Amino acid sequence: MISNERPSPYGQNEGNRPYSSGSFNGGPPKPHVSEDTLRTEKIQIERKTFVFTLKENPRGRFLRITEDVNGRRDNVIIPATGLDEFKRIVDEMVKAGSEIPPRAAA
Repeated sequence: MISNERPSPYGQNEGNRPYSSGSFNGGPPKPHVSEDTLRTEKIQIERKTFVFTLKENPRGRFLRITEDVNGRRDNVIIPATGLDEFKRIVDEMVKAGSEIPPRAAA
């Protein structure tokens, strides 16, 4: 082991394995799950693009939020059962963002 490598708490040194669609225990890749797109909206904020996609698969509906920054993509998936609470918290954050004064630059 190289001195800066640490053993993984999952039983394998994940740093030596490329990322794959399989499970962390080295099992076979998960089968593809069919997803239907119900609606998509896209917004550009500064240098970031956000894509909101409402989808449905055999397990139910969900919202996928994709952030794209210069080709690097990250996803957040919220099950439809949590969308009302997610919206409530985002609304509270928007309100707080306009009420709390910005800090002075140091």
